[in-house]
This record gives sequence, structure tokens and C-alpha cells, in this order.
Amino acid sequence: MDRTIDSGLARLKTKLLSMGGYVEKAIEEATGGLVEGRMERFARVHEIEITINQLHKEVDEDCLHLLATQSPMAKDLRTIIAVIKINTDLERMGDQAVNIAYNAAEYMREPPIKPLVDIPRMAELARSMTRDSLDAFVQVNSELAGDVVSRDDEVDQLKNQIFRELLTYMISDPKRIEQALNLILIARNLERVGDHATNIAEDVIFIATGKDIRHGGAN
Repeated sequence: MDRTIDSGLARLKTKLLSMGGYVEKAIEEATGGLVEGRMERFARVHEIEITINQLHKEVDEDCLHLLATQSPMAKDLRTIIAVIKINTDLERMGDQAVNIAYNAAEYMREPPIKPLVDIPRMAELARSMTRDSLDAFVQVNSELAGDVVSRDDEVDQLKNQIFRELLTYMISDPKRIEQALNLILIARNLERVGDHATNIAEDVIFIATGKDIRHGGAN
């Protein structure tokens, strides 16, 4: 691989890691504002999203430049294509953090209906999956990527548990239905973050092994 494309790919990886850090921070601010009852944290989510969106555009432009000027082949081409996909997943994670902040603000218009236990657990899991999926990409570590994929089931289980619990609140007190729905939407947002992290991990496995494991595939 020639030195020009080598340095270009290194810059792309650095920018993706930076985006991932901002995504983690956005999720932390959104869910932290909910748990702590601090609406001012939601404004930071919108500020962070601006940075994520800017990096999203920069990474796409850098990928197009490498494709146009370096004519990458084989693994280099697979890596650039993966970067384009990962870039989209990270941008959508930022959107989910904004949705969490919005739904949390709606929820906080009334007194809380229950202590928040599983949502903070989901948030931490989603953040760790984001971090580890990007680490796996930079290291081309299929084992770490596989661990991220396996954790998606835990996220789904927490979401289902939250749904079941909140359904009982809605049945017992119909006046709290809207609030319960806001928490359900937040759980759904966090599930989507986990899905995007899983997408990234699956791309890493494809780069490292050539195996496409999406949709239950193994080759």
C-alpha cells in the first residue's frame, strides 16, 4: 500500500474515533440529564450533534477523495467502503441521542413515574458497544467485534424488560401513559444505538475475515 493512501486511511480512522467519542458524550449527556433531572444537559446534546454532523461530511468527502485519487484495490477498497458505512452509522447514533434528549425533556414535564434502573444500564451498554466497535475497527480485531455483536442481545433484553414494566404502569394508571411512552421511546432509541454499533462490528468482521455475518449469514 503506497504511503499516500496509508496516511489517508489513518486520518479517516482518527476522525471516526473522534466521532465515536462525540457520540458517546451525546448519549451520556442525554441520559444523564434524564437520570439527574437536569434539562440543561440536553442543550449540550444539540451542540455535540453539530460537531458530529460536520465530521460526517468531512469523512464522506475524504473517502470520495481517496477513491478518486488513489484507485484503491482489495482490502483498501473494502476499508474505505466500510468507513463510509460506519460514518453513516455514527451520524445516526447522534440523531438517536438528540431523540433521547427530546423524549427525556417531554418525560420530565411531570414528576417521575419510577426509579430509572434499566435505562442507565442500556445507555452504558450502548456507549461501550460504540467504543469497542470502533476500537475493533482501528485494530481490525474480529474477536472484539464479535463480542460487540453478542452484546446486542443484552440490549434487546433490557429494552423488552423496560417495555413490559412500563406496560404495567400504563394499565394501572392511564394518566401516566404519555410519560411511560416517552421512556419506551428512549429505550427504543438506545436499542437503535446498539444496532448501529452492531452494524459497525459486522463491517469489521467482514474486513478482517471476508465473512458477511449480517442477517445471520456466515459467509
